[in-house]
Amino acid sequence: MPKAAIAIACCLCLLTLPGCGNTAYGLKKDGQEASHAMDNATHRVLSAGAKK
Repeated sequence: MPKAAIAIACCLCLLTLPGCGNTAYGLKKDGQEASHAMDNATHRVLSAGAKK
């Protein structure tokens, strides 16, 4: 493989790595927010049932 092709491949890898990190962070944050929303909804349902 010519050196230019190796250099281009390395540059492409370096450009895509931050995108993967941002995606992983976004998925983690979305999962945490969904978990908190389900917890809040569960507490509301349980407390509404306890008041009856």
